[in-house]
Amino acid sequence: MQELENSLFVEYTLFIVGFIILLKGGDFLVDGATSIAKRLKVSGLVVGLTIVSFGTSMPELMVNLMAGSESDGAGIAIGNIIGSNISNTLLVLGVSAIIFALPMQRSTIVSELPYSLMAVGLVGFLANSSLFGISTSGVLSTLDGIVLLVFFVLFLIYIYSISKNSSDEADIELEGIPVYSYGKSLSMVILGILGLWIGGEWVVHGAINFADHFGYSKNFIGLTVVAVGTSLPELVTSAVAASRRQTDIAIGNVVGSNIFNMLWILGVGAIVNPLPLQAGSNEDFFVVVISSFLLILTIVFNKKMLITRFHGIFLVLCYGAYIYYLFQRH
Repeated sequence: MQELENSLFVEYTLFIVGFIILLKGGDFLVDGATSIAKRLKVSGLVVGLTIVSFGTSMPELMVNLMAGSESDGAGIAIGNIIGSNISNTLLVLGVSAIIFALPMQRSTIVSELPYSLMAVGLVGFLANSSLFGISTSGVLSTLDGIVLLVFFVLFLIYIYSISKNSSDEADIELEGIPVYSYGKSLSMVILGILGLWIGGEWVVHGAINFADHFGYSKNFIGLTVVAVGTSLPELVTSAVAASRRQTDIAIGNVVGSNIFNMLWILGVGAIVNPLPLQAGSNEDFFVVVISSFLLILTIVFNKKMLITRFHGIFLVLCYGAYIYYLFQRH
């Protein structure tokens, strides 16, 4: 009994320390990447949609790959991505808007948000292809992963096109970001990736043991504890950006991260290890779609195309209601 308690203490300690390492790794990666971006004179929106999104999505990628390699970790892998997207849209944007109202660019409303919705629909369709007679099992296969990566490349091409149009603009969004030498920036990126890899491994092992010990499903743990933990870099980055009035980075980080999660991370994860759909996943896919529509509606019915503090409170309350629903469903 004493040995079991000691083992659990070690596992939970590594779980908590793993989250801390994930968070600091994300900080290093984002700081180094945005420093390089500022030196290259890339716009704030493009930085948020690409470099910052990539950096803050690295915890999800590492957790996804680590969980996918485990025989019983598929629930955490898929639940983590779905839960992270819900957390990003409702919690991260909500908290950021409470700190400072977030104006939306027209391109985000007519292009990036619809593309993120399309990405969710694509993943949902591929994971449920057996219902349409296309496959015989509910799983994201290697072929599905390739399809997701193709759409991710199309997204990158779109980002490249808008980066050329905004390259000549005076970019006040990046004024508050410190600039380091290329050598220091690259070192921070490497340290960040290393921290994310180590932290991701510890978090996954701890989450699996946590689920086994308390009788929770892997999917539930992925949707809640792991999803919120791996969304901490997005939360910190967007909250800090909002407090500095760098609203394009705050919004671009969330929208870009959601697209990265669905297309890049699930695509890579499915290629490395096919991911079976978990019980209840379709309900959670639906919540991702609803949360995105809620975000669009708050803007459409606002003439200033603004996510206000009131909207932010509403989004956070919706996230709290979703977490309550998960506990009830479990």
